[in-house]
Amino acid sequence: MEIAQIIGLALLTTIFLLILRQEKPVMAVLLSIVFAVVVFTFLMDKMASIVEVLKELTRRAEINYFFLTTILKILGVAYLAEFAASICIDAGEQAVAKKVEFAAKIIIGVLAIPIIVAILESLLELMPG
Repeated sequence: MEIAQIIGLALLTTIFLLILRQEKPVMAVLLSIVFAVVVFTFLMDKMASIVEVLKELTRRAEINYFFLTTILKILGVAYLAEFAASICIDAGEQAVAKKVEFAAKIIIGVLAIPIIVAILESLLELMPG
C-alpha cells in the first residue's frame, strides 16, 4: 500500500471516527484499532525488506550479527510501544499510555546494555596503559 492510499484511508477513517465518537465512542476506538492494524499489516513487507538489507550490510561489513538483532529488537519495542500507547490515548487512557511508554524505555535500556558494554570495551582497548 502506497502512501497516498494510506493517507486516503486515514482521512476516510478520521471522518468515520468523528461521526462515531459522538454516537458510539466504543465503536470509534475499535475502528481506530482496526485502522492501525491494517496499516501495520500492509507495512510488514516493507519492514521485512529493511531487515533483509540490514542483514546483508551486516554480513558484508563482517559485523557481529548480535548487534543488528539487538538494534532491531530495540526498534521493535519502540514501534510496538508507540502503537500501543496511541491506541490507549485514542481510548482516552493517557495514564495507561504513559505506563506503556515508561515500560518501553526501561526495556530499551536493558536491551542496549550489551551494546554499551561492547563500545566501552572497545574504547578501553584503544586507550594506552
